[in-house]
Amino acid sequence: MSDFEKMKTKVKQFTIDRDWDQFHNGKDLAIALSGEASELLNAFLWKKPEDVKIEKVREELADVLNYAFLIADKYNLDIEQIMDEKLRINGEKYPVDKAKGTAKKYNEL
Repeated sequence: MSDFEKMKTKVKQFTIDRDWDQFHNGKDLAIALSGEASELLNAFLWKKPEDVKIEKVREELADVLNYAFLIADKYNLDIEQIMDEKLRINGEKYPVDKAKGTAKKYNEL
């Protein structure tokens, strides 16, 4: 079992212990993830990068990841597998020789 799968199991068990799984459908989990992502963004709002409170970033990022793990669990997705696949696809869209050092989107390379 990968570290991702172990963490997914821990997060899932946390919700089972509290009988929260009954509230966790894919739609609501995605909405909750979006809300937590907004809270993560808020940690950066109106601040210079060096003035960001890393503790707030850690807290909000953990919330985002918790919901991501719950969504993966809900749809029986292997996190390592889907991340590897996405990196492969992005590698094709953004080959190093064209994308290195530029922020252009793949269709502009």
